[in-house]
Amino acid sequence: MKIVTFGELLLRLSKTDSQRLFQAGGFAANYGGSEANVAVSLAQLGDRVEYVTSVPDNPIGDAALNHLRSLGLDVSHAVRRGARLGTYYFEPSASFRSTKVVYDRDNSSFNTMAHGDIDWDAVFSDATLFHCSGITCATSRDALCTTMEAVELAHERGVELTCDINYRGSLWKYPGADARQATRELMKYSEFVFGDQIEWYVASGLNPIPFTAVDASYEFDRDAYQRYFDKIHKMFPNCKRMLVAHRNQLSFQHHINAAVLWAEGKIYTSRIWNINPVVDQMGVGDAWVAAFIHARHKWPDDDQQCLEFSVSASALKNTIPGDQNLVTEAEVLANMSRTGGRIDR
Repeated sequence: MKIVTFGELLLRLSKTDSQRLFQAGGFAANYGGSEANVAVSLAQLGDRVEYVTSVPDNPIGDAALNHLRSLGLDVSHAVRRGARLGTYYFEPSASFRSTKVVYDRDNSSFNTMAHGDIDWDAVFSDATLFHCSGITCATSRDALCTTMEAVELAHERGVELTCDINYRGSLWKYPGADARQATRELMKYSEFVFGDQIEWYVASGLNPIPFTAVDASYEFDRDAYQRYFDKIHKMFPNCKRMLVAHRNQLSFQHHINAAVLWAEGKIYTSRIWNINPVVDQMGVGDAWVAAFIHARHKWPDDDQQCLEFSVSASALKNTIPGDQNLVTEAEVLANMSRTGGRIDR
């Protein structure tokens, strides 16, 4: 099985010791980007993964691709063009001060990629699954067109399609950008769709179901989720599985995580995870997406197992600095077997 993901690789520059972005001093450098995070997570879980992107044709691009190769990714169809790698600046949360992210992605190698730069026929020649997200569609008109070109070709080839709604309002700024329309185009072809409460609202226009858990005693309103996703399935009949991720932040270092799955007409709810302290919340959703994709191919007849595996993986990501979930399948399974909802550290 070969999984393909497509998106922009970003250089992450993080302040340390709870500093604000405007304070003097250095940054810790790492790499991120939603689709790259998904690809890395899948590779760590043991899957064969190709990541398609565009990076500058200079030593910065060389370093970025070498990083991805070191984590087990095939980047043989990465485009080399331009002089800039997209960047984001990260200010960590502290006490009651929230995390802050500032993007610097304009005119990057990825955002200036032209239609036809990627040989999708070659990419999909042996692909089983293609994963993309709304973030890529938000970055530029060309990125939207390239994504839809890939999605339509993958669909024609019989490649399984998954998408993360991944709504980032600050990125949808090019002329004519329409997040809901673009998201719905992706969902029209996708068999699995992932999102949080707000993202499902963006995609469907339906008000989300509240998640107010403060501990593991919380009970989901399964009937409400059944009605909610049944309505969405009527809009997007190709969707076989739809998942919503839940996070209730009791403080910026104490989160309650869970997820709900609609699978071919049936509702599944996950265990509630009580995570305290949260080390780094970036990439938690990507870890969840990757783990569910992995689990669906490992345990295709057990949707509850797939859901629990995915939420266990995302819970672990909260304990790992950086964007990427550097855990193995064995570690995720071991985490699932722990008693109670707290992660022992």
